[in-house]
Amino acid sequence: LTFMVGGSEAGFARAKDVLQHMGKNIVHCGGAGNGQVVKICNNLILAISMAGVSEAMNLGVSLGMDPK
Repeated sequence: LTFMVGGSEAGFARAKDVLQHMGKNIVHCGGAGNGQVVKICNNLILAISMAGVSEAMNLGVSLGMDPK
């Protein structure tokens, strides 16, 4: 689990000790709200990738390829 954290350096330092018990990657992304910005950008990249994989699979199947 990755935590993308926004907030002050001091706040991040305090929270990091707790977050390390719940996840492997703890990343400070800058000021308050920046963790959410990074998370939504990451989700957008994943969604685009998933859409591309789905379209490629559909194209292959429609051209006669075995989906396995």
